[in-house]
Amino acid sequence: MLSVLIPVYNYNVLELVTELVKQCNLCGINFEILCQDDASNSKENIQNQEINSFSNGSFFVNDTNLGRGKNINSLARKAKYNWLLILDCDTFPSDNNFIQNYISALSESVNIIFGGIIYEDKKPQNEKLLRWIYGKERETSALLSSNLLIKKDIFLQYPFDESITKYGYEDLVFFAVLKKNNFNINQIENPTFHLNLETSEAFLAKTKTALENLVLLYNSGKISSEESKIIKVFELLKKVKLIRFASYVFKKNQIKIERNLISEKPSLFLFDIYKLGYFCFLHSSKILNSY
Repeated sequence: MLSVLIPVYNYNVLELVTELVKQCNLCGINFEILCQDDASNSKENIQNQEINSFSNGSFFVNDTNLGRGKNINSLARKAKYNWLLILDCDTFPSDNNFIQNYISALSESVNIIFGGIIYEDKKPQNEKLLRWIYGKERETSALLSSNLLIKKDIFLQYPFDESITKYGYEDLVFFAVLKKNNFNINQIENPTFHLNLETSEAFLAKTKTALENLVLLYNSGKISSEESKIIKVFELLKKVKLIRFASYVFKKNQIKIERNLISEKPSLFLFDIYKLGYFCFLHSSKILNSY
């Protein structure tokens, strides 16, 4: 029936697995929960090993770092049931009937279901505000693989792109491929909380890495303006020959904008400008030439 796949990196997932085991048992379904740490060498893995004590639980550790997408692909190949529930390690069900809600949503015509992501209402420390504000304003309406139910045969046919090993935009490529192959993604109200908030500085650094990925994916034709608003605006700027100007403005104001983004009042408007500017800068400077 159900294989729950949890890619792990330096995170304690025992509480999440315990909750999922309880909910799956209450539903009376055949299930397994497969967790795999991606060579983080974390002390958290000492407690994560307790997952192996569950009759339906397994905890694996990779010898080398695969990246999130490749790690999930590896878990999918190990899975024995026909439905895969992909959950990020730093999520937690917002409902005691989380598993039952998914089971109730299944039908012959349904192949893929996205349950959604939400953030706690409590305001975090100032140094984590950018990640929290961005999550609440943008990710709660975005399509993500961090809480996704999908038929195993479909996933194995259209897995994550294993050439993407760095952080960023693997979901966009994954869903773009599914849509191009005419799969409908059903969305239901069955969210998980996103719990682990990085500092604004860490999130900004990850955003820059993700944009470097986006340039490579765009140059290789794996992502187009249909999937990305950044690319859509970039192509408009390109038509009117303003890419170099946008890059110049970005470099001139980069430090000032970063100062705002790591402050206690980060602006999402400035964050959007920052991402577009950095994308233009990377593309025009030819820093990244091939995928």
